[in-house]
Amino acid sequence: MLFRKVNRHIEDFYNTSGNALLLTGARQTGKTFSARLLGKKFNNFIEINFIEHPEAVDIFKNVTSADDILLRLSAISPTPMVPGETLVFFDEVQKCDNLITAIKFLVDDGRFRYILSGSLLGVELKDIKSEPVGYMGIKEMFPLDFEEFIINMGVSSDVISNLHGCWSSRRRVDNIVHEKMMKLFRLYLIVGGMPAAVAEYIKSNNVNTVMGVQQDIIALYRRDISQYAQKDKLKIKEVFDLLPSELDAKNKRFILKSLNEHAKYQRYENSFLWLKDAGVAIPVYNVNQPKVPLKLSETRNLFKLFSNDVGLLAAQYAQGIQLHILNGDSSVNIGAVYENVVAEELLSHGFTPYYYNNKRRGEVDFIISSGDKVIPIEVKSGKDYHSHTALSNMMDDYPEAHYEAIVLCNGNVESVDGIYYVPVYMIMFIKPAEANIGVYKIDLTGLT
Repeated sequence: MLFRKVNRHIEDFYNTSGNALLLTGARQTGKTFSARLLGKKFNNFIEINFIEHPEAVDIFKNVTSADDILLRLSAISPTPMVPGETLVFFDEVQKCDNLITAIKFLVDDGRFRYILSGSLLGVELKDIKSEPVGYMGIKEMFPLDFEEFIINMGVSSDVISNLHGCWSSRRRVDNIVHEKMMKLFRLYLIVGGMPAAVAEYIKSNNVNTVMGVQQDIIALYRRDISQYAQKDKLKIKEVFDLLPSELDAKNKRFILKSLNEHAKYQRYENSFLWLKDAGVAIPVYNVNQPKVPLKLSETRNLFKLFSNDVGLLAAQYAQGIQLHILNGDSSVNIGAVYENVVAEELLSHGFTPYYYNNKRRGEVDFIISSGDKVIPIEVKSGKDYHSHTALSNMMDDYPEAHYEAIVLCNGNVESVDGIYYVPVYMIMFIKPAEANIGVYKIDLTGLT
């Protein structure tokens, strides 16, 4: 059984809230497994899959009360529904949009607990009649991040704690530990974080069979585009298939001319958004100023488009790149896969990642904000990681910003001229600062 941090979040949710929980995210990220794992904590567990049992959709048609729904549900459930002891799991809920609006009746009723899961929810459920605010929590699931990956590989909590101490105090990692962590990072570049791929590697240690799992997931994504994209499915497939080559380009920005000599952003915007809403791709937009809030200087028609999983990205390249990555072959440019890991990690940690670009002064790979800090991040896959002209230019041009500049690289921890150089695997420790506003009260003297 794979270790997933999200399972603790789910358990805590059900221990502290009486609401339902909706698990969202791309296909194959482990939503169904996590829901079933929660089900083991209840005496009775009922699972309704709306793809395998499309007739179950009728349960939620024209209902007026919880009693109405539960009567129909009990008629098709092989498991007794015992109040206070039963978890009901509704899977593939994108096939039953009425369920999302009806869940408030069930939560108000209070006799049973509910967890929901579905893929392509950002695509399929945009037109929900009435979202049950106050009745349902939402948790987005992602592929395993690097920390989860190494835990499943057998790295101890003591080692991770020691690495975190090195990150926090900016001290060097033991050389032997550093080299082994870099090997694990290179392995993560080709296995990725899709649970099925990770489980296959743990079982067989066979990269070829892992690639077979990854190719099956890629084929599933392409079928989803054909089945669920109501229009522009050819454009969406074209964008999806171009992800590896566009990331491998010199500036890694998505160039519309790769699609069509006369392509315009407006014509393809829905294709990019479809892939984002399906959880398949991660758009990282340009900002023209490193100032908080970054959203205000966002440029929507300049962006990089990353894969939702670095293992899937590697599997889309020509066969043979996996061996080059494992061997740390410096003759092969793997900057794109390094950057893809960073985009994934930042998103899964709760950041909205951007990149900074100035035509005259250069481009910084990523820029995020945490509290009042601007955190520019350069990602270096080669040996010359002390060279970062664009980062230095940006910091000189905007000296008033509160920076915490980071270069993620293959080297060990060091600090030079206010820039922190840290091993790329320490991306797992870049987390948003917790908001701590505390009590805030206004003196209304003279107004009352």
